[in-house]
Amino acid sequence: MITLFRNLFSPPRHMILLLLATWIGLNLAEKRTERYGISKDDLNNITYYGLIAFVIGGRLSFVLQNLPAFIKSPLGIISINPDIFDPLGAIAVAIITAVIYGQRRSLLFWNALDALTPYFAILSIGIGLSHLAAGTAFGKETDLAWGIDLWNATRHPTQIYETLASLLIFGLVWFQKQNPRPGILFLTYAALTAAAQLFIQAFRGDSALIFNGFRQEQVIAWVALAAIFILFEHQLKEKK
Repeated sequence: MITLFRNLFSPPRHMILLLLATWIGLNLAEKRTERYGISKDDLNNITYYGLIAFVIGGRLSFVLQNLPAFIKSPLGIISINPDIFDPLGAIAVAIITAVIYGQRRSLLFWNALDALTPYFAILSIGIGLSHLAAGTAFGKETDLAWGIDLWNATRHPTQIYETLASLLIFGLVWFQKQNPRPGILFLTYAALTAAAQLFIQAFRGDSALIFNGFRQEQVIAWVALAAIFILFEHQLKEKK
């Protein structure tokens, strides 16, 4: 029982970093939200509902994919184990929830994404730091001078690469002049993030391999970049 309460009220360091990044990101996004025609209340609400949907959706998606196991042990559904979570399902549910809220509030889709871009950029920094704190998303073994000791080996500090790349991307989008074309700020952030992942994933030691040796995350990043460039062209033509 003592262990249970300690786990409930003493969240891991990586969770604290993510919560801190969420708070900082929202505060920065609020400073510029009105330039995109989005109120601060709508910005906070869409983020709040999206985060709740992310947490619940990730857990439910994992449960549905492993339903036989949870039928035998239903209490596992409310376990505090963070591994009982499906990131892709969480993202899908969060996006659907945010879109539904935006439609009900008649928010302009691209304007809302532009307003949320500082939040996304700060959250990316928090994710990199949380990976470093938890020892996840670790790199391949290396003999370079800046390698870090992790999991009984000297490895590429991919978590630091990720954090530095996110810091640079945040600086680029934060100091970028406001573009009259809606969506360009968000698409710039998305393109830079996908490009950074192409580089970082080459040094990861835990990447899943598909198609006879291709890294899954790099394939996803290439697909994302192609889609982003198509959307870039669409937004530029749409404005004209």
